[in-house]
Amino acid sequence: MKDDRREFLKKIGIAGAGMAIMMNPFVQALSAQEMNKNVRIGIIGTGSRGNYLLEHLLRIKEEFGGFEIVALCDNYEPNLNNAIKKAQHYKVQCKTYSDHTKLISDNEVDGVIIATPLFQHAHIAIDCMKAGIHVLCEKSMARTLEDTKAMYDTHIATGSVLLIGHQRLFSSKYNNAMQRIHNGDLGIVSQMHAHWHRGNDWRRPVPADKPNLERQINWRLYKEYSAGLLTELMSHQIQVANWAKQQIPVSVMGTGSIRYWNDGREVNDNFAAIFSYADGTKFTYDTQTINKRYGCEEEIIGDKGSFELETNRYYSTTPPKPEPAPGIAQLVGDIQNGMFKSVPIGGPSWAPETKLKYTGEPIFEGRKGDGTKEELVEFVQFVKKGKMPNWLLKEGYYASIWTLLTEQAIDTGTLVTMPEKYRI
Repeated sequence: MKDDRREFLKKIGIAGAGMAIMMNPFVQALSAQEMNKNVRIGIIGTGSRGNYLLEHLLRIKEEFGGFEIVALCDNYEPNLNNAIKKAQHYKVQCKTYSDHTKLISDNEVDGVIIATPLFQHAHIAIDCMKAGIHVLCEKSMARTLEDTKAMYDTHIATGSVLLIGHQRLFSSKYNNAMQRIHNGDLGIVSQMHAHWHRGNDWRRPVPADKPNLERQINWRLYKEYSAGLLTELMSHQIQVANWAKQQIPVSVMGTGSIRYWNDGREVNDNFAAIFSYADGTKFTYDTQTINKRYGCEEEIIGDKGSFELETNRYYSTTPPKPEPAPGIAQLVGDIQNGMFKSVPIGGPSWAPETKLKYTGEPIFEGRKGDGTKEELVEFVQFVKKGKMPNWLLKEGYYASIWTLLTEQAIDTGTLVTMPEKYRI
């Protein structure tokens, strides 16, 4: 599996944006018949994320073709109407549904993108896979450990594609960084840290005349539907940590609270967690929602250097030494020539001589973007081929499992390990 992953890293890291389809590592394995196949894609869940993915798909379709967007499904009419308008703007007509089972029974899609609230992922994905429909499901996989495992088992039983929406897996920057980490550029990685800080309450407006829609619209804030910051944010970054280590943790501990947004929400507005790996490496994580000063970052720290992945910076532990400033160089020369008996430290001649700050180097200077476009391009090709590399699903699966185990650790105040029944 590591050899397949290494080859993927090499190939996706060098493909240019305009060649995203022709040079991606899986298209080359398609037959001529598969390449020419025009697959049908539907979107289930057209809220904020679903609309964002629809916009990408519409643009990719104009650029490359090879698929049709044929169906939109959402049980909240305002979201569905927004998606219809967006499709019409690109002169795309779609059948619309308020129930995913009707979309399935019409037998008009080859693949679907599921961008519904988290608690709906599992049963929709399982229904689709059992009907022979390939699935790209947004992260996290499911609300419970049992449903996460059930999704994986259904993929194995049916052979349907199940790709989980971790777009960093398709980012050239991240793939280049991972290749360098795995090649030893950072040396021995002993610590990783990530954070995601936001400065808002995460609430969506609820129509004044329909207060009963509060839990449907603000589902991220209620534990029945979501684990909040864990499943919506941290799930991305535990995937990155596991990817960097090519391992999964052996334990996690954590703590969290509702410290600021005392507005009836049930999920924490801040938390911190520590993951331990078998070789002793630690991954520390924190997130909060009252101050966005430090934003989002993943730091991979080794004895030879560090990566800050989100901001695309590499810092060597032996940075290049700066050339001495002209004033200092002259002063040193004068001392060596015996013109001074002592060094006038702190004197006015030192005032303009500031130390050169080491600002690091870019990890990757190629194609920009977070990987969403490439992820969607790949998914279309997976649908055409009818299969995908299993390691990609494992990345999403274990990210989801360890996200939910972190919730357990926070809720119970105990050190949590993964039950063997969830190992795949």
